[in-house]
Amino acid sequence: MSDLFPRTTLEQWRVLQAIVEHGSYAQAAEALFRSQSAISYTLAKLQQQLGVTLLEPDGRRMKLTVIGEALLRDAMPLVKSALQLEQRARSLDQGWEVEVRLAVDGLYPTYLLTAALQAFQGICRQTRIELIEVVLSGGEEALQEGKVDLAIVNNLPAGFLGDKLFEAEFVAVSSPEHPLHAHHEPLQLDDLKAWTQVVVRDSGSRHPRDEGWLEARNRWTVTKAETAIEIVKAGLAFAWLPQHLIREDLEQQRLIPLPLDYGFRRFSPVYLVVANPADAGPGARTLAKCFQDVTAAACGKSTSQT
Repeated sequence: MSDLFPRTTLEQWRVLQAIVEHGSYAQAAEALFRSQSAISYTLAKLQQQLGVTLLEPDGRRMKLTVIGEALLRDAMPLVKSALQLEQRARSLDQGWEVEVRLAVDGLYPTYLLTAALQAFQGICRQTRIELIEVVLSGGEEALQEGKVDLAIVNNLPAGFLGDKLFEAEFVAVSSPEHPLHAHHEPLQLDDLKAWTQVVVRDSGSRHPRDEGWLEARNRWTVTKAETAIEIVKAGLAFAWLPQHLIREDLEQQRLIPLPLDYGFRRFSPVYLVVANPADAGPGARTLAKCFQDVTAAACGKSTSQT
């Protein structure tokens, strides 16, 4: 009949690790704030329970045997997980949320999203993040339905306040080979109607909305801005695309602004919204501050409250 409980403890494996890291029983004892005799006894008990030799002398230092090296390698993830579990318990006891639910509009740059999450993880590794990627009214809907604690949206729904992170600029563009660039005079909006336009679908389901000029007779609808960008670069359509997402394509002339007489630019603010500021926990508040900081650093200015 197999043992119902392990014979060894995580404490014993942590002691073994300390001896290997510091090279001796004395230095391990000092690092772990234990007596040297306690360290020696712990290791001896571990080897007795396993029935194998884990350490051997190597000059003045102690090193792992082949068996010891293999076993310690397997044990260390368990020790790390136990330490993280204890840290999580302390964080939760101090009021940190188990999970922060976040909705982010596709207008928000992925590299800034990653930077904000990285900054948050450096402060609180114990709180989980549930991320919902949304477009147009999808973020507003998530706020109104109570599905998220924090949202980055391009329109403030009724009953919510937010911080304006930045203003996204949309530019009418096509590939250099698109027939629209064959015109020798500035284009009028009517000139666009005969050509295919690509737009990004609203991810909301309650009150989906359209934005911008949508008068083309042939319109393709996609779910992600990245897909729209690739379609336009392939010469299949034109579109108003977020400039901060196509900056490199514009610089490399893979995309070229359409020579419209007017209306080739439009702007959309991007807001950070804390769903319930009065009840927001430290995790939601900290994550919000991370978004504010990384966005302000990228824009070279402080965010302004709206």
